[in-house]
Amino acid sequence: MASPGHAPAATLVAQLRDQLRRHAPFAQMEPAHVERFVAASREAYYAPGEQLIGPDGGPPEALYCVRQGAVVGRRGMAEMAAGGFQYEAGDLFPVGALLGRRAVTATYTAVDDVFCLLLPQAEVKALAADSAPFADFLNRRTLKFLDLSRRALQVAYSAQTLAEQSLETPLGDLAHRQPVALRPDAPVSQALQAMHGLHIGSVLVTDAAERPVGIFTRHDALGRVTLPGLPLDTPIGEVMSAPAHSLRDTDTAQDAALLMSRHGVRHVPVTRDGRLVSVVSERDLFAMQRLSLKQISGAIRHAPDVATLRVVAQDVRRFARNLLGQGVRARQLTELVSHLNDVLTEHLVGLLAAEDGIDLGRACWLALGSEGRSEQTIATDQDNALVFESDAPERERPRWLAFARRVNEALDACGYPLCRGNVMASNPDCCLTPAEWSERFRRWMAHGAPEDLLNASIYFDFRPLVGRHELALALREQVTHEARALPRFLKQLADNALTHRAPLTWLGALDTRERDGRPSLDLKLQGTAIFVDAARVYALAHGVPATGTRARLQGCATALGVEAHEVEGWCGAFEFLQLLRLQAQLGDASRVSEAAPNVIDVEALNDIDRRVLKEAVRLARRLQQRLELDYRR
Repeated sequence: MASPGHAPAATLVAQLRDQLRRHAPFAQMEPAHVERFVAASREAYYAPGEQLIGPDGGPPEALYCVRQGAVVGRRGMAEMAAGGFQYEAGDLFPVGALLGRRAVTATYTAVDDVFCLLLPQAEVKALAADSAPFADFLNRRTLKFLDLSRRALQVAYSAQTLAEQSLETPLGDLAHRQPVALRPDAPVSQALQAMHGLHIGSVLVTDAAERPVGIFTRHDALGRVTLPGLPLDTPIGEVMSAPAHSLRDTDTAQDAALLMSRHGVRHVPVTRDGRLVSVVSERDLFAMQRLSLKQISGAIRHAPDVATLRVVAQDVRRFARNLLGQGVRARQLTELVSHLNDVLTEHLVGLLAAEDGIDLGRACWLALGSEGRSEQTIATDQDNALVFESDAPERERPRWLAFARRVNEALDACGYPLCRGNVMASNPDCCLTPAEWSERFRRWMAHGAPEDLLNASIYFDFRPLVGRHELALALREQVTHEARALPRFLKQLADNALTHRAPLTWLGALDTRERDGRPSLDLKLQGTAIFVDAARVYALAHGVPATGTRARLQGCATALGVEAHEVEGWCGAFEFLQLLRLQAQLGDASRVSEAAPNVIDVEALNDIDRRVLKEAVRLARRLQQRLELDYRR
């Protein structure tokens, strides 16, 4: 039986306040509010094995805060087999049941000697009304942990970054100039007068509904008016650059940066409800002294040889560190890193194809694995392949293989190591015609041998990168349509995905392994891979053609009957694990060794990151349980 609850003695209030302020959300609350939490609580003791609260007890009357010891929560027989979830010092529960005024769905039991502070439901409501951090944490517990972790990471890297503005800023919130716009029938002379008088390098062109249809720049004036000798009364609609690559005011600075990089433009029109409201420039986006996305991608595209690319490629890591300092989320950061890797690979393939006389109109370079999913971290090796058109593949393949070998070796020189599993275009098994790839994919799905499943988990995330994309898109359509018609293959793929279990003990604590004498976790094998594998199975099962993990999970949500908040939880957990991987790979102290870039020392993490890590692993286990119910029934 629990000892009778009593209010903490006055001498203990200050001591307990200081203890709680080491944990979220108390670290973000005003000291007076933390002291109020302690003073209004009653303290209770629970012996090992004793139940604190269960489904039969009705709606909980208090919020529990673990002061000492550990509590495990389990939901019925299904979770008894898979383990529970452990609450440790500083954890609050049962938040959902207390706020929803419903009975808990789990049974909470003391693991050892447990001391808890119990804050009555009425006091919880009153404190939440006065303390915004406390209320926000209760309402958005998991997402709040993720946000706090990201903020802590931003502080840790802020001294190293050159950036001053977050790429997550909506374009509508950026400080920028009002757009200068003319109609398509306005004469060139009017545009030039406006550009000269306002000291600007371009004017936008809009239609009668104020929708951007083009842009007229100084380059257009020289190349399309002056040199051809056109009169100045020529309508700018005839000499403007079109179409205008625009974004909405709700899109982010990251979206604008990617658009500028992909299309080689310096200005992006911003619209609201289709109408032009502003224009954003590269200068608006980046307040960096040396590095910006467009600067790096521009340097890559203009590199004349592999030796220059080797130097420029080093900026990708520095740029990633800067983005961490801005507080950019993992999804955006990995997308940006993948984009720069794409730009480098595209240019490299183009350079070497020109040197070797290779016609890329007859082939397509494929990105596989994490690059195919646009989820590359810093420590990544090569996963690529080649599809080429030929009526005599055996005669022509040696030339394609020689070209692919040059590309693979050049990428290795630029800092992208050769794949230890030889999943590269220079491998004859990865350099095939469309018909050969089609037959290979069909054989994997029909047989489902262990090696076939491993291949499918790598190759089925492919994405066309350089050359004739249609060759790859036909293969994507084949995989999307044929896999969902093969339930046996999907079950085998699900079984394979369940091989590596989420690292939680039976009691719900993190199940670490000793490495170099430290309690460690492999964030890839025991973390992100769980989400990646499950998302792939569900995407193939429901005909979702996306390759990215988030896009796959979101694309399957309706078919799976999953609530939006649950999918967002999966995605948030996956992206937090990605962020920890990036943090470790960029030299964080939690990294165990250079030889194991994805293995971290759990005890080296700060308190918030340890809590979010456990929550992320818990969500990984729930996703695996869902996969098991769907494919092992």
